[in-house]
Amino acid sequence: MQKNKVIIPPQTIGIIGGGQLGRMMAIAAKYMGYKVAVLDPTPNCPTAQVADQQITAPYDDMNGIKKLSELSDVVTYEFENVDLDAAGYIEQHGKLPQGAYPLEVTQNREKEKTIMKDANLPVPDFSIVSNGEDANKALKTMSFPAVIKTCSGGYDGKGQLKLNSIDDITAACEFADQNSTCIIEQWIPFDKEISVVFTRTKSGDITFFPIAENKHQDHILYQTTVPALISETVNGKAVDAAKVLAEKMNIVGTFALEMFVKDEDIFLNEMAPRPHNSGHYTIEACNISQFQQHIRAICGLSLMPITLLQPAGMVNILGDDMNDVLRMLPGLDNGFVHLYGKEGVKAKRKMGHITFIEKTQDDVRARLTAYEEAKK
Repeated sequence: MQKNKVIIPPQTIGIIGGGQLGRMMAIAAKYMGYKVAVLDPTPNCPTAQVADQQITAPYDDMNGIKKLSELSDVVTYEFENVDLDAAGYIEQHGKLPQGAYPLEVTQNREKEKTIMKDANLPVPDFSIVSNGEDANKALKTMSFPAVIKTCSGGYDGKGQLKLNSIDDITAACEFADQNSTCIIEQWIPFDKEISVVFTRTKSGDITFFPIAENKHQDHILYQTTVPALISETVNGKAVDAAKVLAEKMNIVGTFALEMFVKDEDIFLNEMAPRPHNSGHYTIEACNISQFQQHIRAICGLSLMPITLLQPAGMVNILGDDMNDVLRMLPGLDNGFVHLYGKEGVKAKRKMGHITFIEKTQDDVRARLTAYEEAKK
C-alpha cells in the first residue's frame, strides 16, 4: 500500500505519454509551480514542448521507465495503454498513486464490462468470443443491431465492426478469427451520449464536473456541450454509477465514464483512467480544470469544489479542419483556441480544440453553428 504522500512545488511530476492530454497536464502543473518530466518515443512531442525534460524512449522501455521514476516525485499517465510491468514498477516504488489496476481494467473491454456488471451497473448485453465459431453461437442469441469489438487496442472507432443484421454474421466471424478475443455487445439505440468526469483523492474525497453531452463523427468525439440536456433523474443515475465504480476501483485522479442515455435509463459504455477529451471545456468554463484537479489529486492536495461558470461548447480541431481554423484564427474573437503542437497534420488526427462559452445554452449552440458555417 502506497503512503499518502504530499508533493509540493517545485517537486517533479513525471508523465508517461507526450500527447495533448499530457501537454495540458503539464501546463496545469507548471502554473502551480511544479517541474515536469515526460517519457515519450517522439522527440519534441506536444508535452515535451512545455515540460522541463523529456526521456525519449518507448513506453515499455524499462530503462526509460526507471529513469522517469528516479527523476520524478510522483508519476501519472495520459493514456491507458501503458505497459503494465512499467506501471507496476513505478507503483512498487511508491510513485504511482493511481496504481496499475485501473490500467489493467481499461486496457481490456472484457474486464471493463465485467467489473461494471459485477457492480450491478447497467451495461448493454454482451458476450466474449475467442474465434469465429464462438461469434456465430453468440449472435444466434443476440438481436440486431450489435457491435463486435477487439477486447484490447481499439480507440476512436478502430477495432470494431457494427453488425446491422444476420447478413453481417459472416463478417463478424471473420473479424473474431482475425482479432482473437473479442466482445460482442448489443447496440443501444440511444438518445444521446454523456460523459461523467470526476476526480478522486486517495482518501476517497470526490468531486464531479458538470455532465457533458457528446456528439461523434466517424467514431471520433467531435463536439461536447455543457451542461448536458438531461433530466435530474438521469443526472443522478449517472453520478451514482460513477461513484460506485470510483469506490470499487479505488480511483485516484481524474477519471471519465462514457454512457448512453435512452429515455430515463443509462447504459455504461467505456471508461478512461485519466482526463478526457470531453472534459476540455473545464479549462475555460469551470473555476478549476480537469487537469488542475488531477494534479491536485495525484499530489495529495485537497480538491477544489467545482463551479460551472458559464455554459460551454467544445469542438475538436481535426487534421481535416486545420487549414480552415488557421484561416479563421485572426478574426476569431469568441472562441478559446488550443493547438497541441503536433508536427504532422493528418486527416482525423486531433490537432487541437476550440471552446466557446456563453450566457445560455442556446447561445452556445448558435456559436457552434456559426463556427461550422464559417468553416465552409
